[in-house]
Amino acid sequence: MSHCNNPYDYDLLVIGSGPAGQRAAIQGAKLEKRVALIEKKTVLGGVSVNTGTIPSKTLREAVIDLSGYREKEFYGLSYSVKQRITMQDLLHRVDTVIKHEIDVTRAQLLRNRVEVISAAASFVDAHTLRLDYAEGGGQRQATARQIIIATGTEATRDEHIPFDGKRVLTSDDILVLDELPRTLTVVGAGVIGGEYASMFAALGVRVTLVDKRSRLLPFVDGEIIDTLAYHLRENRVTLRLNESVAAVELIEDDSGERVRIMLDSGKQIVTDMVLYSIGRTGNTAKLNLESAGLVTDERGRIPVNEHYQTKVETIYAVGDVIGFPSLASTSMEQGRLAACHAFGVATTSVPELFPYGIYTIPEISMVGRNEEELTLAGIPYEVGKARYREIARGQIVGDTTGLLKLLFHMETRQLLGVHIIGEGASELIHIGQAVMAFGGKVDYFVNTVFNYPTLAECYKTAAFDGVNRLGSVRNFGD
Repeated sequence: MSHCNNPYDYDLLVIGSGPAGQRAAIQGAKLEKRVALIEKKTVLGGVSVNTGTIPSKTLREAVIDLSGYREKEFYGLSYSVKQRITMQDLLHRVDTVIKHEIDVTRAQLLRNRVEVISAAASFVDAHTLRLDYAEGGGQRQATARQIIIATGTEATRDEHIPFDGKRVLTSDDILVLDELPRTLTVVGAGVIGGEYASMFAALGVRVTLVDKRSRLLPFVDGEIIDTLAYHLRENRVTLRLNESVAAVELIEDDSGERVRIMLDSGKQIVTDMVLYSIGRTGNTAKLNLESAGLVTDERGRIPVNEHYQTKVETIYAVGDVIGFPSLASTSMEQGRLAACHAFGVATTSVPELFPYGIYTIPEISMVGRNEEELTLAGIPYEVGKARYREIARGQIVGDTTGLLKLLFHMETRQLLGVHIIGEGASELIHIGQAVMAFGGKVDYFVNTVFNYPTLAECYKTAAFDGVNRLGSVRNFGD
């Protein structure tokens, strides 16, 4: 690797060490480039490892285990593994997993010879970053031929809301909670709000979920969302949809310190704690983007083209900082693709087959298009469904409300979408994803033998259900 004729300090500088930044840096290193990863926090991994994906999913697993959620079907609603579950019980598992993930990340970066710099980065010009080292370590400038911004997001804070980290929190504050509230109101029923609302409800907290939209998670298949709403209500969650918050105030009453929420409709909610989850804002305020010729939208997000290039062609942006879908899995892929494109390496990726995993309780996962999208596009489709209660494995694991749904073309029978709610949804989805990637038909599932008893058998049951609706069960293999 000769760098003699390289006028820059690095071939690639990556800002941010979350999933997108890690993958971009490692891909750059695999292409024999000189790469440095800049992270302003003292720990690696970004929001994903430290306050977002990994902790929330670990917390969810601890909630399911300690609350006896999976066993209630057999041992009754009063069953739980531990009588009084504390925040410490839940976070013990989280801390262990976070430490391990940070170690793995650091080892992976070192193994691939990525230089890790602990500093806050800001642009001087399109090829130059100013690095302010942590803890008064001075500053320097670094130049690079290509720069990838992977700075992620932070919880959006409305300046009218009295955030105190104890009674009025963002999702970033959950991991420093001292104790579980008796009542919780979640404002904002997006993915994060929905996940935390369902987790706390599973622990027996009385949850109210407020959102100004008329339905939860509008990008998810309607029937799947109806099932989720039913589950939440079964777990004593009050859904306040089509409602917006007028004001939030801290109050004291007979029960101690509480929070009062006034809704625009005139309703009031008094609650022990409020989780304010009205979306996330791009971590771009301190990057001095204008010096590089870049601007963001009103949520601090950076616009990019299909190659993740910003309007300055040597600067890319990947991960949550570019907006939807803001999933660790898609962010990793974006990082890889951006690094390859930056150095002229051809790649193939199929964004329309990216799966989505939403870790509510029960979890939701999907790939391909949903019924609403197919209807809008005028595509003739048929539906095949399997309910977990029809499957032996569903009975065994105690999930009798799960649902797997296949959407396929009415004439060609090509698989167009898979939508699942229930135990193991985010694992099961990959079977459907693989079949779709090869352009497979619904017949594949009819002709395939699955292990018994497994939840994967839902695919076969759903396929039979679908082809029976076509009235053409006799002409397989045509």
